[in-house]
Amino acid sequence: MKKLRAFLLRLRGLFRNQGADRDFAAELDGHIAMDIEDGVRAGLSHDEARRQALIRLGGVEQAKMAHRERRGLRFLETLGQDVVYGLRVLRKNPGFTVIAILTLTLGIGANTALFSIVNGVLLNPLPYPRPDELVTVHASKPNFDTGSVSYPNFRDWQRDNQSLSALAISRIYSFVLTGAGEAESIPSQFVSSDFFPILGVKPASGRLFAPGEDEIGRSPVALISAGFWERKFGSKSDVLGKTLTLDGRDFTIIGVLPGDFNLTVGNFRASEIYAPIGQWGNTALKDRAAGLGIHGLARLKPGVTLEQAQADMNNVSDRLAAAFPEEDHGIRAKLVPFRQSMVGEVQPILLALLAAVGFVLLIACVNVANLLLARSNARAQEFAVRIALGAGRMRVIRQLLTESTMLALAGGALGLVLANWGTHAALKLAPSRLPRASEIHLSLPVLAFTLLLSLAAGILFGLLPALRISRENLQDTLKEGGRGPTGARQGTQRALVVFEMATALVLLSGAGLMIRSMVALSKVDPGFQPHGVLTVSLAAPPSLKGAPADAVRAYTREVDRRIEQTPGVRGVSLLWGAFPMNYDDEDLFWLEGEPKPASQNDMHWAIRYIVEPGYLKAMGISLTRGRFFNENDDQHSPRVVVVDDLFARKFFGSSDPIGKRIHLENFDDAATVVGVVGHVNQWGLDSDATYPLRAELYEAFAQLPPMQIARIPDGVGVLIGSSGDAWAPLKSIQESMRQMNRDELVYDMRSMDEIIATTLASRRFSMILLAVFAALALILAMVGMYGVISYLVGQRTQEIGIRMALGADRRDILRWVIGEGGRMAILGAAVGLLAALALAQMLAHWSLIYGVRAYDPWTMAAVTILLMAVALVASYIPAMRATRIDPMRALRNE
Repeated sequence: MKKLRAFLLRLRGLFRNQGADRDFAAELDGHIAMDIEDGVRAGLSHDEARRQALIRLGGVEQAKMAHRERRGLRFLETLGQDVVYGLRVLRKNPGFTVIAILTLTLGIGANTALFSIVNGVLLNPLPYPRPDELVTVHASKPNFDTGSVSYPNFRDWQRDNQSLSALAISRIYSFVLTGAGEAESIPSQFVSSDFFPILGVKPASGRLFAPGEDEIGRSPVALISAGFWERKFGSKSDVLGKTLTLDGRDFTIIGVLPGDFNLTVGNFRASEIYAPIGQWGNTALKDRAAGLGIHGLARLKPGVTLEQAQADMNNVSDRLAAAFPEEDHGIRAKLVPFRQSMVGEVQPILLALLAAVGFVLLIACVNVANLLLARSNARAQEFAVRIALGAGRMRVIRQLLTESTMLALAGGALGLVLANWGTHAALKLAPSRLPRASEIHLSLPVLAFTLLLSLAAGILFGLLPALRISRENLQDTLKEGGRGPTGARQGTQRALVVFEMATALVLLSGAGLMIRSMVALSKVDPGFQPHGVLTVSLAAPPSLKGAPADAVRAYTREVDRRIEQTPGVRGVSLLWGAFPMNYDDEDLFWLEGEPKPASQNDMHWAIRYIVEPGYLKAMGISLTRGRFFNENDDQHSPRVVVVDDLFARKFFGSSDPIGKRIHLENFDDAATVVGVVGHVNQWGLDSDATYPLRAELYEAFAQLPPMQIARIPDGVGVLIGSSGDAWAPLKSIQESMRQMNRDELVYDMRSMDEIIATTLASRRFSMILLAVFAALALILAMVGMYGVISYLVGQRTQEIGIRMALGADRRDILRWVIGEGGRMAILGAAVGLLAALALAQMLAHWSLIYGVRAYDPWTMAAVTILLMAVALVASYIPAMRATRIDPMRALRNE
């Protein structure tokens, strides 16, 4: 008997310790007692009756399971009641509900839109097998940490390394397609045979390049993209074996690439035609010292780390430097993780913007929390009565959290609609070369993020009112009646407004610094006049390929003559080598009187522009000393060069550079300096001063050697300076070129204004988004302050009536109410300024601001004044309403 009693006590304690409530314990005891009583009446002993009772209950585990099921059903039932009641409450307060949902829609929608970009660019795994093994390969050399690779060095690196399972190279190119309708330029690439296998790309049709098919002298073959296949061949299956006339040569199509292949990273771009690197007709391809814009892609062997591979490639590079000291001294292979090459530049910008938009959501949550606090104050009597009638505090808290979660889910649903629109709008503003842009969309992870964000927001802004209820004194609440909130309750709401104001000021300061940076950049002198300047590429007809140098020179003179005669053109120049903010080229030299360096990489370096006499006038570059090129500077005249003022200061100091002579790497005769021009920003408005290589050297186009003249028919740049709109003379020029030859092709047209804008696209993108987020934060903060001030005025109507009855005039009431808002705004500004200084330092560290100090007093003062003005507006409307209160009516209402 005692043992059975002890067992029952332990059983009941077990249920209690595992969370069973008292009702269940009592229910269990009752069932056992009745079964024992029935057993005794039936003639059983007490022990047997108790044993039978336990058997009929089905054992302890079944009893526990039944209890859990009953508790689960009760939870679902009460949850359904909470949802139904919450819907009724929200429906009866449409103004509150609409404002709360719209506020959350803005916050959640903005966060979801930006997260979809971050997810597509940074978080999604790369669409290649084992992407962590992929690296890009470059040549580290003087002035360039990730310079281009020479073809001979690539072959030696490929053969001698021990850490890479495969190594390939690529070079961007543009083929001129003829014989298939009107001549057109096709974005293309020269690649080595391992290029596509490294990325795990399999052809949609046909085959890839075979090993050895990329060697110089092999038969011309090509791969085409799926888009080109559809556009030119209607996706017909008989495309394999057909030929394409590219740059006047016939290439056989051996395969079609899959439609989802779209590699755009660094020096690799999505192209329509891919040809083996050995088919490039550039005679400098065999030159070990010529980089030619070639860059590499490799895959690490399994288990090999980046550090191990870099050490291995350093050893290979050192052996080559010993074997070829003149060309490879100071040249080393540089490995960069593929993901870093793809997203390294945009990662800090996107993370900064994600943090900024997170602040917007915080402000939205604070706004809704303030609204709920105000409503919980108004519903205090309701909650007190419910608790007094037997409802537990946890039930009331759960009701509040249910209502806040419902608001958040509704805001999240509408936020998805806003996010879909916002994502498309942001992509239109994004830089043209934003990596992985095609992978940005509202995917399943984005939807999951929105759901979690909505639930987190619901809990966050529902927590304050819920905690308030858990600490309320029931008797005090019932005694207060309808007299409004206490000072402690008002203090919480004021603190939330201060937080909103501080956060808004942080975002405003960041946006202000970005805007001031763009203004500063707009005032930077690039060294030329960009307006009215147009650059085009010109491909000669195939009949000119292989022509004698004199015939090619005659062709260039005719091009100049025709373009110069076009109405509105003020200057024209053919281009070779570098072009400001677009592409670079370098020349190596040593000064007369210096011994010739033993290695090319021990020579002096300068940016090389190969131009015609009209270049200076077309670009609006200033001539500071001497002269520029003229028609007499041709292949028969002594070699001359023009340098910029930075070159003159660096290499000639205070002496006059005119008449000085320099030895250029590729020429036997020395060149004479005949002029000095102003420095041109080659590397961009904001970054030119940070590059180690800035000295600039101009060579005369007409003095190009026959080897380079022979390459002009493949494509040459043309600079056109116009007296008005840069695009105005384009149609006339195209028509004039067609009159020369129907296969003449003018392509790749870009204005200088467009080129400059492209260099600033990342800054402009981050500035616009940060300004939008700051504006949203400011609006939400203004709405939050307006709501709190309005609520406080409503709750203190009696106090205002008493003040007015005792002699306070309307101006006193106006000052008093506006002072409430002013104090919150001042405190928020003080807190916000401290955080703004930290943000400014972070923006400076990421090089997102230019021409303005991180702790810029003018920016901080301007955003503070703007914040105070917004606070004044938000306070003024409820203040005016307070001045219209009738004192007698206010007293009677009490």
